[in-house]
Amino acid sequence: MNYGNIKFYDVANGEGVRTSLFVSGCRNNCEYCFNKETWDFNYGSEFTEETINIILKSIEPNYINGLSILGGEPMEEENQKEILKLVKTLKEKYSNKNIWLYTGYLYDKDLQKNGKKYTDFTDELISFIDIIIDGKFVESLKNVSLQFRGSSNQRIIDVQESLKTKQVVHVKRFK
Repeated sequence: MNYGNIKFYDVANGEGVRTSLFVSGCRNNCEYCFNKETWDFNYGSEFTEETINIILKSIEPNYINGLSILGGEPMEEENQKEILKLVKTLKEKYSNKNIWLYTGYLYDKDLQKNGKKYTDFTDELISFIDIIIDGKFVESLKNVSLQFRGSSNQRIIDVQESLKTKQVVHVKRFK
């Protein structure tokens, strides 16, 4: 897996101050994507153990809320194994930090068993995620007043509650 960028002290891609990882590779090809260069799976730098260590060190301070994972597309089949390794290591070391994941794929359709992005790693990967923002960016539904998403079709999902109740639970505190 490659990644395009790591943003430290990010306040735009999730609640509080965060580190944000922008992975490479995306097949969604959303029109007006803000990060088109990351569509290429070979874009950027190789994701290594050193990259994981840099991310872990960056979220160590108490004022850092957690990690956001964006793209590109984190849930492409090629990316899931490495992202699983990252989120599992992060939660083992910092159980109090939260993880947000942005995907153009739908949580309750594409990421479930028999869904188009379901792999041997999907269930375990999702088990470590706190919030998923799902759905492709749609320019005609763009709304700059929305928090943490670009278009009104995108949902902010409480993953842990959704796993417990076996239905999609929306986070209502964000407008």
